[in-house]
Amino acid sequence: MATKQTGPKAAKAASQVLKSSSTGKNSKIAAGSALTQSKTVRESTSARAATAASQVLRDGRTSKASKSAAGSALAQARSKKKSPSGT
Repeated sequence: MATKQTGPKAAKAASQVLKSSSTGKNSKIAAGSALTQSKTVRESTSARAATAASQVLRDGRTSKASKSAAGSALAQARSKKKSPSGT
């Protein structure tokens, strides 16, 4: 279970991203995930939303609000546990 929650600033940014007609698909996916997690710690970012958030953060054309929402979503993603090599 996740222990992090989207803060008020990131939630506001996510809301702005979702309302914008010029925002790209990946930004909206990440913002939706972040906004879902603004009221509860029981949710965690899906693999699809984490991938979208990562792409948003790497894209130089995205707005500050999109990056804020994406960062929040990515911070709440379940970490991939790598198995030890050679097993």
